[in-house]
Amino acid sequence: MGTAVTGAGELAGERGPLINVAYRLLGSLSEAEDAVQEAYARWYALPRDRRDEVVSPGAWLTTVTGRICLDVLGSARARRERYVGAWLPEPLPDRAGEGSGADPADLLVMDESVTTAFLVVLESMTPAERVAFVLHDVFRYPFAEIAGVLGRSPAACKQLASSARRRARLARTPGPVAERALTVRRVKEAWQARDIAALVDLLDPAAVLTADGGGLVSSVLHPVEGGAEIARYMVAIADLAPGLELLERTVNGTPGLVARQAGVVGTVASFEIDGGRVTRIWAVRNPEKLRAWTRDG
Repeated sequence: MGTAVTGAGELAGERGPLINVAYRLLGSLSEAEDAVQEAYARWYALPRDRRDEVVSPGAWLTTVTGRICLDVLGSARARRERYVGAWLPEPLPDRAGEGSGADPADLLVMDESVTTAFLVVLESMTPAERVAFVLHDVFRYPFAEIAGVLGRSPAACKQLASSARRRARLARTPGPVAERALTVRRVKEAWQARDIAALVDLLDPAAVLTADGGGLVSSVLHPVEGGAEIARYMVAIADLAPGLELLERTVNGTPGLVARQAGVVGTVASFEIDGGRVTRIWAVRNPEKLRAWTRDG
């Protein structure tokens, strides 16, 4: 079972993949970083002879990170019952090619499994379903390895992933990026112009806007439903925020908007778009979830 001693540099190379797994499991970059740091701490706490017995340190770290995330997901349900207003995943900027990887946000690979729509669907799953689904369907881990994370048989893990897969079908397949970007640009222009009629035309009649302020900043506590209601709400916000600057930015790999006032990012909005009309808006205002945007220019 023994292997040659694994160097610190080689282990450091596992951090990116681990951050990617943990973020998709938790929907929070800060919690993902904490989970990965804890996994590394447990590795280095092992006696040297025990570490030498581990055939694949990367697989060991993934298993431990998965178990830590499973525990976090279990306790998160109780915490979110006390959360003020709606809880949304932490939005991420697109920093492809930027930085050295010191910031965990630089390590995230942007694909359909990190879109806000997909992460919101993941929130509807049980912790065990989410772990089984993300590890198998997104990262292609075999059920034999997932069984070690969940402490269940491979057959049971396969059933969990199958159940989660049925829930995941609720996430719509995004349309062409150019089409979505054009719709977001039109929303931005109508919002800046305080043009309620134009906004209503761009919003699906059954559209839903969900905001997350976490009780730390002013924010609507319940979803705003209906295109006309959302349009009026958006214009009212603009009227209350003189000097509001809207920027087109990539949010979790999809076209979105960032609202700044006096150079400070106050809201990051992502959209679900179908046939050129907005069906869902997720607006994160909780400043604790906007730390990755402090470098936004």
